[in-house]
Parts: sequence; structure tokens; C-alpha cells
Amino acid sequence: MHSDYVTRGNRVVPHRSLFKAMGYTDEELARPLIGIANAHSEVVPGHIHLDNIAEAVKKGVLAAGGTPLEFPAIGVCDGISMGHIGMKYSLPSRELIADSVESMVLAHALDAVVLIPNCDKIVPGMLMAAARLNIPAIVISGGPMLAGRVGERAVSLSSAFEAVGAHAAGKIDDNTLLEYENESCPTCGSCSGMFTANSMNCITEALGMALPGNGTTPAVYAERLRLAKRAGGQIMKLFNEGIRPRDIMTKNAFLNALTLDMALGCSTNSMLHLPAIAYEAGVDLPLTLANEISEKTPNLCRLAPAGPHHIEDLYMAGGVPAVLKELSTLGILHLEEKTVNGKLGDMLKTASNKNHEVIRPANNPFSPVGGIMVLTGNLAENGSVVKRSAVADEMMKTSGKARVFESEEDCAEAIYSNKIKPGDVIVIRYEGPKGGPGMREMLNPTAALMGMGLGKEVSLITDGRFSGASRGACIGHVSPEAAIGGLIALVEEGDKIDIDIHAGKLHLDVSESVLEERRKKWKPPASTAGDRGYLARYQKLVTGADKGAVLV
Repeated sequence: MHSDYVTRGNRVVPHRSLFKAMGYTDEELARPLIGIANAHSEVVPGHIHLDNIAEAVKKGVLAAGGTPLEFPAIGVCDGISMGHIGMKYSLPSRELIADSVESMVLAHALDAVVLIPNCDKIVPGMLMAAARLNIPAIVISGGPMLAGRVGERAVSLSSAFEAVGAHAAGKIDDNTLLEYENESCPTCGSCSGMFTANSMNCITEALGMALPGNGTTPAVYAERLRLAKRAGGQIMKLFNEGIRPRDIMTKNAFLNALTLDMALGCSTNSMLHLPAIAYEAGVDLPLTLANEISEKTPNLCRLAPAGPHHIEDLYMAGGVPAVLKELSTLGILHLEEKTVNGKLGDMLKTASNKNHEVIRPANNPFSPVGGIMVLTGNLAENGSVVKRSAVADEMMKTSGKARVFESEEDCAEAIYSNKIKPGDVIVIRYEGPKGGPGMREMLNPTAALMGMGLGKEVSLITDGRFSGASRGACIGHVSPEAAIGGLIALVEEGDKIDIDIHAGKLHLDVSESVLEERRKKWKPPASTAGDRGYLARYQKLVTGADKGAVLV
């Protein structure tokens, strides 16, 4: 055991004395030491209850013969950090989480680790750590919050953001706006739509690193605590059998994860996180694979913001296993892949689709192709990403004149000031991994467009990214980004941009001779990160969005 380095023999008497200072007994130190990486905090609604999850996990570990040692991990709430400098820290926090879990596990010679995340960057950050460490590991998330209600309408965080735009357009009054504020997020848990947090928690099941139910069992249900206890017991089985994350997170496991991603219509942020996790696992996962998987994977679910249903509805319909069972009838899954609980096919034996409105049968999908599309063209030579399941039909193929903004704030101000008109193609640049730095989400402008009734008339293109709560013709992750001289840096006001989502094309209709003249005049912008602090270090080391924005 790794823990022998700190618990066995006379040479580690000082080490054991430090454990005994915390109250650990000889019997406890003789057992495997199981790290409990807990992202509990009083800042993030998805994490406010993770102390209860951790207590349940520890009971499961103890019952199965291990000694749990809990340690903390940070987490950024994307909703609270939205629209100000805080969002620059959201994606970079993923790397801090991975590094901190690695540091705690290796510094203290732990034998295995249970990972307790819930929200956007914490789930992939912990999975990256698991792949990097390659000691027995399992994920048990905190679960989704329940949807709120405004009148007869089920609402979520994205509804609150869109209500701000509706209020600015005079479509709702002050009292209704306050109702959205009070009712959109009624419980603890990850926000209730198929946003990034729930996308990654569901994908973790298909990837094989979590027990069935991890992605959809509501945070406030007792079943979530029972699931946590089972996860605590299961880590001991993984330890005893020597099953490690890289035994589970194989190339085919990532293909399974991408397939579920397409069927669910997950957040476009999955196209950042899956390559980053694959990088740590030593698996090559090029962005172009997404389109290959998408072309043969039907979109079976339209959850908020793409449709009226929420994660609690997916849970009641049978959860991720029910979606995978539908997909299995098409022969597009690798069912022999290992998971933390056997083989992927094992979880389908008792699964059933209990609501064909929430989970469409494979022979009657919302769309014959998946929910995410990678677009390429001269404006995105290395790729860009759109959640096509959340795009109106009339916006799938469109052209328009560019409205160019150097930051998210400038764009949002133009939208709220009624300076954006139907047919415009908004371009927000210098918001990529290096340019931001930190690749901010653009939920404020996208929600404003929706709230003001422009969602079916205006497209938005950025080298930044979008919240899973965004909907509409929102194309992000444009790579190469503006800060390193990508073509998006050369777009000028009024340029014609052609978008064809079905064909996967994104084209700037400007002659090469004109672009060459613009290139001669272009200069890299001054860094906004300064010369010290985490963002400055991140800016120097981060790769492009097409590589998962990992640090190298």
C-alpha cells in the first residue's frame, strides 16, 4: 500500500505520531488510507451540502474496512462569477483543483481517493487528478437542484438570466423579475438544467468513473446519501481489486462519454473538459471526433435550456442508464468497457425508459444527429463549437454583418442599449484561454438576446465560451483565438460572416488580399493579467481551446 510509507515500521514513528495527534488509532492506521476530496463550501449552492455527502461516503468507507481522511478542494460558482472579473478564474480553477488533489494524495501517501465535486470545473478537475494519479478512485457528486416554478412554468438559473433581458425590454415588470430571483434556484445542488455541471456529472457515468445515478439523483433526495454510502463502499472494492482510473478511462470509454454527450445535448464546455481529462489519461481525443460521433448519435433529450424538462425529469425517466439503453439498440456503445461497478453493459440490465417525452426512443429522436457540432472554416481553422440542439431551425444556416466587440461587457451594453439588430452577427474576441485570460462564459449577452426576443435573429461568435445555460446560435471556442493572431482578430465591423451549422462551416467572407493587409497592421494586445498572480501564470502556460485549454 502507498500508505505503508507513512504508517508501517519503526522509521515512520514520527509520521504515526502526527496521525495520532488527530486521534487516529493503530487499528485505523493499519487499514488502507482513503482520501475524501471534498469541495464543500459556503460560497457555491451546488456545494453547500457536500459536507453531508462526505459524511455518508466516510460511513461507506468505514463499513468496508478503510480509513477515510477528508481534505478540501476549491470550487468557483459560475453563476455568481458571471459577468465580472470573477469569470476569468472559472476555467483556470480546474487546473488548481487537479493540482491540489494530486498534491494532497501524493504528499500524504493515500491509497485511494473518493472525489466529491458537483459544479462546472470541479468535476473535470477532479477527474483530471484521478487520471493523473492513477490510484483507485470514484466520483460521487452532490447532485442537481430541483427546478423552480414561476406560475405554471418550471424555471432554472438560465430563466433568471433571461428575465433580466425581458425586463430590460419591458416584457416583464419589477414584481415578476423579483419572482424569478426568488424562485429560479429553490434548493441546493447543481443548477437544474443540462448545464455544464450536470452535463459532466452525467458524462462521468458513461465514462465509467461513477455509479449509476450520479448525474441525475437530486441533491435533496435521500437516495443521494445512499448513493454516497455505496460509493464509499465501492472504493474499497476498487482498491482490493487493483482497478485504477486508466483501466476505466480508455479511448473507448471516452467514445462512450461523447456518445452520451451527443444524445443528451450537453453543454459545449464538455468539448473543453473531455479532451483535458483524456490528456491526463494519455488518450488522444481530437476535437474532430465529436462530429464523427455526432453524425451517428441521435439527440434523444432536450433538457433546459434546449427544452422544457429538467434533470429531475431525466431522473424520473430512468436517468443516464435509460439513455444508454436506448443508444445500445443502435450498436454505437462499447458495452464491455470497465466501470467502477463492473462493465458498462451491466448498468443497462435493469434500466428502462419510463418517459418517452423526456427520453425519446432511439427510433424517434428529436434529431438524427447529436446535440453538439464542431464548426471549421477560415474563421476557425482549428475548430469552434455550437450546441446545435439549442439552436432554432431558422438559425442553422445564416449570413450577416459582423458587429465586433473587444469584450463581453461592451457587447452586453450594446444589447441592452438596443444597438443590436436582427440579422447581426456578434463577434466577441480576446476572451479565449490566453486572451481573457481564462476564457469567460458569455451567459450575460446570450441571455440578454433571448430575453429581448433576438434569439432567433442574431448569432454570436466568440473565442470565449458559453455557459451550458446559453441557448441560440452561439458559437464558441473559436480557435486559433484572437490573442495569438487567429483570423477572428482581423474581423472588422460590417464584414459578412456565413454560418452553416448543419455543414459544420464558419466562414469570414473577406478576400485573402484584404486579410493580408489587416494582418500587417495587427498587433498583439497588451496583457490584462499583469505580471504576477495566478492568471498571469495561467496565460503563459495555457494551450488553445481545441486542446482542452490544458496547461503545458
